Amino acid sequence: MSSDARAFWLKCPGSGEIRTERVPDPGPGDVTVRTLHSGVSRGTETLVFQGRVPENQWATMRAPFQEGDFPAPVKYGYLNVGIVEAGDAGLIGRTVFCLYPHQTRYTVPRESVTVVPDGVPAARAVLTGTVETAVNAVWDAHPQIGDRITVVGGGMVGASVAAVLAGLPGTDVELVDIDPTRENTAKALNIRFAEPDHAATDRDLVIHASATQPGLKTSLSLLKTEGTVVELSWYGDREIAVPLGENFHSRRLTIRSSQVGGIAPSRGRTYAERLAVALDLLRDPRFDALITGHSAFDDLPDVLPRLAGGTLPALCHVIDYPGGN
Repeated sequence: MSSDARAFWLKCPGSGEIRTERVPDPGPGDVTVRTLHSGVSRGTETLVFQGRVPENQWATMRAPFQEGDFPAPVKYGYLNVGIVEAGDAGLIGRTVFCLYPHQTRYTVPRESVTVVPDGVPAARAVLTGTVETAVNAVWDAHPQIGDRITVVGGGMVGASVAAVLAGLPGTDVELVDIDPTRENTAKALNIRFAEPDHAATDRDLVIHASATQPGLKTSLSLLKTEGTVVELSWYGDREIAVPLGENFHSRRLTIRSSQVGGIAPSRGRTYAERLAVALDLLRDPRFDALITGHSAFDDLPDVLPRLAGGTLPALCHVIDYPGGN
């Protein structure tokens, strides 16, 4: 017999509500999960909340367990950590990560969940999807030992990329942001910080994650000759001017895109393997610096407008569920 759950839905751009859902019992190969925490991916989810997903990207931007269609009504999200309550006997009682929206309970195929390893607290594990994005960006960037690397944009994704890069031997990593308060995040991650006017130049590699036109211009300006910008930002429906004049050609600069939906074939890795790498990295307590706030599940209809509007500053905002630990 199925049972009830509650889920957050975007009912129209800029307004959400909590609805009752029916959760089926697990069939062969399924698991039922009780959510402990979910995370709000501030960049992508606020664009979805504002109804700013371009129509030509509706299919590409679908989350794995999304219900409804863009712009609304839609149930969207992909940072969910919970405990398996039923289904696969080998997983009952285990804490798992799943690319599932904000919902109190749900049933999915067993292969859709990844066990959170010992040493990774459940609340920190909501960062798995974001750290997975960071891992993919680093794979696409091909950094070398000893590289001088800058990350422009100290938000949730940019800070995650900087934290991953800082683990490479001999690298010089700097986080750049217009917000001076992001220096506190950089310090917690043991990374150097600078505002754009004081950022180091002659960099081998720049990862751009600010999702702003000035940020992209800054990224190009910091490169050495034949350096590369890896563009990790997603701009939604905004058109961005790329500064290809001045010395872009004479310095033989490169702009390379990176998007978590695809793994470069040259890596020879599966999505499950990438998730496992992200979860292993999250054993490092430095990543707790990216969790900047908590709210109760029932408060989501009020929290999302504040996050989207910027009145609730956040990197990763964690949603806590009834009975969560």
